[in-house]
Amino acid sequence: MTEIHAICLYCASSSGRKPVFREAAGRFGTLLAERGLSLIYGGGHVGLMGVTADAVLAAGGKVVGVIPRFLVDIEVEHRGITDLVVVGSMHERKQKMFELADGFVIFPGGLGTLDEAIEIITWKQLRLHDKPIVLLDLDGYWGTFLKLIEDAVAMGFAKPAVKDLFMVVKTVDEILPALSQGPRDRVRPAPSRI
Repeated sequence: MTEIHAICLYCASSSGRKPVFREAAGRFGTLLAERGLSLIYGGGHVGLMGVTADAVLAAGGKVVGVIPRFLVDIEVEHRGITDLVVVGSMHERKQKMFELADGFVIFPGGLGTLDEAIEIITWKQLRLHDKPIVLLDLDGYWGTFLKLIEDAVAMGFAKPAVKDLFMVVKTVDEILPALSQGPRDRVRPAPSRI
């Protein structure tokens, strides 16, 4: 198992309606910094993204944001982070975040978060990587998604092993232990671009 130094966080650019989401984002950022782990994320200063980045920085940690140029142009970027990587497109953003990360954590979020979650899980299914993936099922947020996966298996569109591609935890404090002990599969040689 590869050592984990940098965690990619997929999460919302909004804070959601319940305080528990903001609290979890702040707690996770603090935990990352306390463990000496870098945060790789979408580079924004808003929503759960901004809360997590601010918490990492406040605790003395390192934050690397990856953001497409069009979001910089509308001033969504976080200007106080350790490093901001500006790329040309959303596709380049996801590729760069993938390259920089040793593992992935998926918080509650909207369509962008769902897109990132499906893609990184699919890449693992295709054996393009063997990095651990953890979904934070805070307040039952991912229940419908998990049911959809169960239905895909039940209807023969996915194999039962698809459930082994990621781990699900209920609390922020379970995330880092899950990442460090998560299963990893043999992989094919990764292409230069996924």
